[in-house]
Amino acid sequence: MAVQTTDSPVKMKTSEENLLEVQHLNKFFNVGSGVVKAVSDVSFTIKKGETLGVVGESGCGKSTMGRTILRLYDATAGKVLFEGKDVHKLGSREMKKIRRDMQMIFQDPYASLNPRMTVGDIIGETLDIHNLASGAKRKERIQELLKLVGLKPDHINRFPHEFSGGQRQRIGIARALAVEPKFIVCDEPISALDVSIQAQVVNLLKDLQEKMGLTYLFIAHDLSMVKHISDRVAVMYLGKIAELAGSEDLYAHPLHPYTEALLSAIPIPDPEVERTRERIVLEGDVPSPMNPPSGCHFRTRCPHAMESCAKVEPAFQEVMPNHFVACHLYNEEIMGEKVRRV
Repeated sequence: MAVQTTDSPVKMKTSEENLLEVQHLNKFFNVGSGVVKAVSDVSFTIKKGETLGVVGESGCGKSTMGRTILRLYDATAGKVLFEGKDVHKLGSREMKKIRRDMQMIFQDPYASLNPRMTVGDIIGETLDIHNLASGAKRKERIQELLKLVGLKPDHINRFPHEFSGGQRQRIGIARALAVEPKFIVCDEPISALDVSIQAQVVNLLKDLQEKMGLTYLFIAHDLSMVKHISDRVAVMYLGKIAELAGSEDLYAHPLHPYTEALLSAIPIPDPEVERTRERIVLEGDVPSPMNPPSGCHFRTRCPHAMESCAKVEPAFQEVMPNHFVACHLYNEEIMGEKVRRV
């Protein structure tokens, strides 16, 4: 399906520091007589060793974007450049090589591990596919990976049902690390885990990043956890990025009305502050991605919506240093004298 994309004002830096560049990425699904626009004209970069957090409501396209970046889904339009190579234009041989560098940690540790395979075979499968180790070296490598993620070497012969949810997710992490990747998509890796062990898994990911120089795309619902692990954060709504900024900057100075609403829902441990602060409650439901609103996709729920929001799609632009937002409230041509100064 051919898709027309508008010129984005986002400056895509071609620095050698950028491990990943996503340019005007689209992923649409044909469903019956309609089209689900899961990811629509998304652009961003990720530097080597960086963690980019992605947040948003369920169904906003976070996981689909992650899978399309890894080419588990073919892109409808746009480019995904990994170390300068367009992932979606590579042949099967080149793609097999690059898959060593791009891995994924899945959301559900109960569904992502084959119950008929031992832990050793689950982790060792990737070693077999890429011919990285065999025999005694294969076993030694698997045991090293188990120790690396906090499990015991003798767990190699056990089956997934013998482990807790947190331990299963550690096995999934070990599987992703087996081929020594440079980039990992963490697709809500803590959402299926008990709250008591979520922080342990996130801290493990941070430790592994420091030890191995990993780069993460970290997808999650937990805004507090995303702030803890991320260098920058992208806020998605209905297939588009509404705001993108450094973690501290975004949480201290949210610009998009949707970001403001999301952050207002984070509990604050200080009871005095919690009682006095204003919660922003959005009205209505998220529109269907098969029939998104015209203009700004968020306008049907936005407390600041204007007439122009229904007519013109807001540009995704840099309104502060390294702080991007797609909102007419920061568009001088739309707002005129009423423009919000930042």
